[in-house]
Amino acid sequence: MNDNVVETRPKVLEADVVRFQNKKEKWVAFVGLLNGQPYEIFTGLQDDEEGIAIPKTVDHGVIIKNIDENGVKRYDFQFTNKRGYKVLIEGLSEKFDKEYWNYAKLISGVLRYQMPIELCIKLVSSLDLDSENINNWKNGVARALKKYLPDGSQLKNDADEEI
Repeated sequence: MNDNVVETRPKVLEADVVRFQNKKEKWVAFVGLLNGQPYEIFTGLQDDEEGIAIPKTVDHGVIIKNIDENGVKRYDFQFTNKRGYKVLIEGLSEKFDKEYWNYAKLISGVLRYQMPIELCIKLVSSLDLDSENINNWKNGVARALKKYLPDGSQLKNDADEEI
C-alpha cells in the first residue's frame, strides 16, 4: 500500500465544483481534494427538486463530513458567496440519485487509494452500464476528472491497456 494514502477522511476537504452537460441536462460534480489531488467525488443533476442550485460563479468550496448522534454520516458543501457570507448545502448524499451516489462512492474509493487519474478515467469510461442516463453520467464524471490530469499528459487510446 502507498505510504501517502490517507484512509481516514479528514472532516473538511477543499473541493472544486465542476459543471458538465449531458444531452440537455445540467450536471454538477463536487470533487473533494486532499493535497490538491482528487480524493472523492459527488455528482448528480444540478437543478433537481431537492435544491442543488449553486451560483454559476462558485467553483470552489469545502466538503464537510458530519456524523450525527446515531452515527449517520452526512456530507455538506460550503462556499463563500460574493458578499462574503458562508452558504451551506446540507446532505449531498440525499440530493443525488442513489444509483449515482453508489457509483460515486466506488470511484471515491479508487481515488482515495491514489489510483493514477489516467487509470481512474479509463476505469470509469470502461464501465458497462445498462441505462443511457447512467452512461451519460459516467461520461460526465470522466470529463470532470480529466481536469486533474498532470500537465501535458493525455489519455492513451490504445486498446492494449486494459483495466
